[in-house]
Amino acid sequence: MTNPLPPAADLTAEVQAARQGDEAAFNRLYHAVQPGLLRYLRLLVGADAEDVASETWLQIVRDLHTFRGDEGGFRRWAATVGRHRAMDHLRHHQRRPSVPMPVEAMVELPATDDTAASAEQLMTTGVALSLIASLPADQAEAVLLRAVLGLDARSAADVLGKRPGAVRMAAHRGLRRLAEVLGVERHGGVSVTPGADPTLNEVT
Repeated sequence: MTNPLPPAADLTAEVQAARQGDEAAFNRLYHAVQPGLLRYLRLLVGADAEDVASETWLQIVRDLHTFRGDEGGFRRWAATVGRHRAMDHLRHHQRRPSVPMPVEAMVELPATDDTAASAEQLMTTGVALSLIASLPADQAEAVLLRAVLGLDARSAADVLGKRPGAVRMAAHRGLRRLAEVLGVERHGGVSVTPGADPTLNEVT
């Protein structure tokens, strides 16, 4: 039976307990972090994401005793390890990150005037990864790290090796692009982007 997830405020305690060998705490931490991490890895390696995630957690287990930090630091560390494993995987297979977006996914996107709310809702839908993957690579990674994995700008910047301001801007542009796609008008099954520029609150 899966242990219930602790409240977000308690995850730092789970990190510390896991470092000391508490298996139940580690399991709860895994179930809290794995879903977002897997979505991020799917952007990078597509169908091989679960294999790369397994390699990521093996390294986390191996090196957990060396980790120092709170919940946010652990999420940042997990994303960093995952990204390194993904890049190693891609180099080994000599290919680039690619998750194609089916045309039918675009057609099925909801038309709405509330683009900000729709962009947030999109993160939990089946077409989310394909849609995010249609963004430029820097925007796609920034959106996933910030909106899906829940990292702040500084933590996401550490993962990507960039400045926080650059990551914040990339996430903002990516979310605006998602808002534009969500705001399309349909005529006879054809999606047409309206001329008006939709707004979306910047991720801070």
